[in-house]
Amino acid sequence: MKKQTLAVKKPLYIVLISVHGLIRGHDLELGRDADTGGQTKYVVELARALGERVDVEKVVLLTRRVVDSQVSADYAEVWEPLSDKAGIVRIACGEDKYLRKEMLWDSLENFADNVLLYLKSQPRLPDVFHSHYADAGYVGSRLAHQLGIPLVHTGHSLGRNKRLQLLASGIPRSEIESTYHISRRIEAEETTLGSAERVITSTQQEIEQQYGLYDFYQPERMRVIPPGTDLTQFFPPQGDEKTSPMAMALKRYLKQPNKPMILALSRPDPKKNLVALIEAYGGSPALQQAANLVIVAGNRDDIQEMENISKAVLTEILLAVDKYDLYGKVAYPKHHKPEEVAVLYRLAAASGGVFVNPALTEPFGLTLIEAAACGLPIVATEDGGPTDIIRNCRNGHLINPLDRAALADTLLQVLADRVAWRRFSRNGIAGVRSFYSWPAHVESYLSVIRPLVEKAEPRTRMSLRRRSGTFREQAIFTSLDQNLIGDPVSLVPFLQTMQEHRKAIIFGIATGRSLDDALAILKRHNIPQPDVLITGQGTQIHYAPNLTEDAVWTRHIDHLWNRQAVHDILKEMPGLTMQPKSNQSAFKLSYFIDPAATDVNAIRRLLLRNEQAVNVIFSFGQFLDVLPVRASKGLALRWCAEKFGFPLEQTLVAGVTGADADMLRGNTLGVVVDNRHLGELADLANIEKIYFSKQPHAAGILEAMTHYRFFVDDNAGTAA
Repeated sequence: MKKQTLAVKKPLYIVLISVHGLIRGHDLELGRDADTGGQTKYVVELARALGERVDVEKVVLLTRRVVDSQVSADYAEVWEPLSDKAGIVRIACGEDKYLRKEMLWDSLENFADNVLLYLKSQPRLPDVFHSHYADAGYVGSRLAHQLGIPLVHTGHSLGRNKRLQLLASGIPRSEIESTYHISRRIEAEETTLGSAERVITSTQQEIEQQYGLYDFYQPERMRVIPPGTDLTQFFPPQGDEKTSPMAMALKRYLKQPNKPMILALSRPDPKKNLVALIEAYGGSPALQQAANLVIVAGNRDDIQEMENISKAVLTEILLAVDKYDLYGKVAYPKHHKPEEVAVLYRLAAASGGVFVNPALTEPFGLTLIEAAACGLPIVATEDGGPTDIIRNCRNGHLINPLDRAALADTLLQVLADRVAWRRFSRNGIAGVRSFYSWPAHVESYLSVIRPLVEKAEPRTRMSLRRRSGTFREQAIFTSLDQNLIGDPVSLVPFLQTMQEHRKAIIFGIATGRSLDDALAILKRHNIPQPDVLITGQGTQIHYAPNLTEDAVWTRHIDHLWNRQAVHDILKEMPGLTMQPKSNQSAFKLSYFIDPAATDVNAIRRLLLRNEQAVNVIFSFGQFLDVLPVRASKGLALRWCAEKFGFPLEQTLVAGVTGADADMLRGNTLGVVVDNRHLGELADLANIEKIYFSKQPHAAGILEAMTHYRFFVDDNAGTAA
């Protein structure tokens, strides 16, 4: 029998490509501008970490050479060593001066040609390219095709998601194109996804919810490799943290500073759900007895001078502390330095405490990994990245961020069971080393790269079709109660249809429920988060995948709105009873109405006589909502149509009650879904473009899709 010999694996030559920003091996100018953030830090640290491996021959990080008196001369150096085997090579890319990434698109072919000349001057060609962000993906795609070298790509952020965020911030579509060249970016991303042999992401959710919107979405080519964590910065308590300036700062707030600490750390954003955490703590005397609560929500000097969203969240935090009289039990320090974040984790761990992330949605959860590395057990939202982290590290519990009682009970459970606490602490430290340290990251990374180089995995090609345009030009908007929910049997084929056409349409839900309530309903019925979520009868708009709130809409509807005046006018009105506080909001007054005792039109006339320009909405035979005159489901829908650019003529709108009337009227393809409140929409029966379905619930929406031939060639048709 012939003796087999094992082939020695050839060390790899890896080329990383990261075109934009200011990249150097020391004193990274993180936060200098939008282009000098986490990506620049990641690629430098990845190059260094790869250079430490014996199975890596050489690592070159290619970036743009910048010759500009406005920035350091470091960025003009053609070669900068990072270690014996790793270094940065700077290549000319159009103009010499420093430019933001959006201004580089016309120079990328120039950069690619110069990179090709550099590579051909080297002793050998690289084994693999790894591009970072869309611009590098475009360059990497060209080089991969020219040289026949496999391409790996990391997007870091994606254009389709970025466009939603920019629209939510109030930037007009035309300005988004002229400033950010978003169409070119999305086209580059599509090109890259069609060329890359592997796409590396941080979480499975990123694959499904963000990349899933692209025509060249190929999930079998995608691999989840979480980013590495610096264990020289994040480590268990050493004892000196108790005398640190941060420890002294916390003592100002706390009557019993030696009690275990429940630590929450995030920016002041409604999605982070910090107020709900305080309410959970305030509603549990046992939890207050067991631990202090420490909320670290960014840095502040004067809340009144902060931007509106941060100001609103911080104000709500202070009001919640006051409401539950939590003085002496809750700390909310005004300032912290970046290096004090690790100290906070260690202080909490040393106290026998717990780290909590109650966010409504959490794409990754870097703070959870940092806390775990410091030996601090975690309690985190069951949405997104935390599911991967807790599965890998086995160091805490997942919670429904909308269930305050369960959140309090889970925190109390972690604090009370000291045996489990020590197990969680040990597991977290070990889990981060195994899954989230830089050595672990590089080990996983090379396990993805090497099979491509050795051709040990098949390089399959899917037959994919591009859409005619860059953006989705059809939309479906539906109400929630007695429409999507109410019949789980018909909901299944409806959701399957939405999934099949997710790249072709924008899916929106418009409801009178609050954001928290709507999210809870979606979770309970396994309805995926829509692209657009209109809540509070049209007073709030949020966009997927991160529930980004449209702050401009909020400012827009504030026109002529005087909530207190409306309340005072209606407080003696017979037949009206205020709904619970949970149904009220800054832009919505909600009542139960007895139609036998009062008339909706009389209420409208009364408010008008008192110079209150408002929208009065009657629905489900018993609810009355008073909104700003610029707010309604229909007005919110049209606001979104203007932002996203989908035509109303290609928008299917499904409603069931009076609150949906102005969504259904106009140029939309309307369907009144069969239900017991049809009388509220009876005046729509004579409008030609509004279809009345014969089936209720989601089956009625599917019926309307057939009636309008909505998905024929993915173009909305005329009525059959």
